[in-house]
Amino acid sequence: MTATAVERAAMTHALDIARRGPRGLNPQVGAMILSPSGDVLAEGWHRGAGTPHAEVDALSKLTAAELSGATAVVTLEPCNHTGRTGPCAQALIDAGVARVVYALDDPGARSGGGAERMRAAGLDVVAGEQADAAEALIRDWLTVQRLGRPHVTVKWAQSLDGRAAAADGSSQWITGPAARADVHRRRAAADAIVVGTGTVLADDPALTARDGDDLLPHQPVPVVIGARETPAEAAVRRHPHAPLFYAGHDLAAILADLRDRGIQRVFVEGGPTLASAFLADGLMDEVLAYVAPVLLGGPKLALGDIGVDTIGRAQRLVVDQWLPLGPDLLAIARPAGTADDTAALALPADEYPSRNEGAV
Repeated sequence: MTATAVERAAMTHALDIARRGPRGLNPQVGAMILSPSGDVLAEGWHRGAGTPHAEVDALSKLTAAELSGATAVVTLEPCNHTGRTGPCAQALIDAGVARVVYALDDPGARSGGGAERMRAAGLDVVAGEQADAAEALIRDWLTVQRLGRPHVTVKWAQSLDGRAAAADGSSQWITGPAARADVHRRRAAADAIVVGTGTVLADDPALTARDGDDLLPHQPVPVVIGARETPAEAAVRRHPHAPLFYAGHDLAAILADLRDRGIQRVFVEGGPTLASAFLADGLMDEVLAYVAPVLLGGPKLALGDIGVDTIGRAQRLVVDQWLPLGPDLLAIARPAGTADDTAALALPADEYPSRNEGAV
């Protein structure tokens, strides 16, 4: 079975209203209820941990008579798990809905399986409608569910010959204004920005997301990793969010703690040492490499040891986009062979919060 034109239009709207919900440990989900003749009866979206899921939000606005034989259009497979709220799959069955069209399978070991439950109850179920758009909407949440950690972007700026700084350590500015503005826009899309203490001590960065001198509306939480003390007068301590400091170097444990704090997208901008450590540990989902038409020479490489001792162990990437930014070029890349494989890496059910249990 496939979705009808009316159901496709309803899914487009459901994806739009899903964005009204907060980003956090729970996914942004939207739902529409259609009459048997295709009229829109109600809409709903998830408003955060502990609140009704999108399907139940929409169902609550209708009577039993209105729901009989109706179609539900949902951006994520209705859940099959009782947590803070009951299973949405059963709520749809009990409401008398006859058909469900959803975009994306729920990867949760406990919350997934709603489609099978509804089919067993006799409902028509159509999966995969606008799945790519739904995946893009909640990609960060999916990374948390599938890998048990936030989505990690590792960013650096380099000269054409692969240097992050001149021989004396000076690096401002390798890239031009357009590239720097792009970095700030991407910072604003992240939940946390991560640097090492070396970068804090050398550059005293504010770690804010700015448009010129003005702060952008959304600011990432600053995270500083390293044993050295951050000075009391450091600019990062004046950030709109209180910085998080981690003295250890167990990156997986740090990411797990950030996940538990509700952080889903991490932007690593901490210099060659920290960038190399994330790459060496395999904790990278995206690379942003800003390349400037400048030659610096010398020892200040953009990356250090990432555990590649022979060409056969090279970290192969797929470049999704080459983006010109004034005289500079941004390569947006991801690990080769992983874009469609992460669903197979789902953690055991007790190692991450389900969509019913997330809280920040």
